[in-house]
Amino acid sequence: MPHTNEDHIKLVNSLVETTIDSADGYAEAAKDASAARYKTLFQQRAQERRSVASELQDEVRRLGGEPKDDGTVLAAAHRTFVNLKDAVTKGDEAVINEVESGEDFIKAKFEKALKDTDVDTRTRAVIEKAWTSVKSGHDQMSSIKHMLKH
Repeated sequence: MPHTNEDHIKLVNSLVETTIDSADGYAEAAKDASAARYKTLFQQRAQERRSVASELQDEVRRLGGEPKDDGTVLAAAHRTFVNLKDAVTKGDEAVINEVESGEDFIKAKFEKALKDTDVDTRTRAVIEKAWTSVKSGHDQMSSIKHMLKH
């Protein structure tokens, strides 16, 4: 059964929330990282994710919906928990591991959205463009994590 605009709005809005969660996660990671190169990298990724979220929000508007403008309560709660738990033991490796697990989550969410065959062409194009940015962030964090392990 084909999706309604309502379904498309819900789908894109869920990507907006996840992308904002991701941007917030990177912003937190930038505060927690001690190496300047990671701070800068995380700040850049946070900015990039905010602009991806903004493009997704425009698509929600185009579809006639009300775009979400913040992340999920769950992610905020999770970050607080992680911050408390890691406050004592934080090192850049711990921060990178946390970021990388967030990246796995957002990657899976976008992959699932791209499997949705009923999405109209314009919406799909917006999701694919966002996905390109998300994937490069994911791959970069993954390779940094592997580098640190050796």
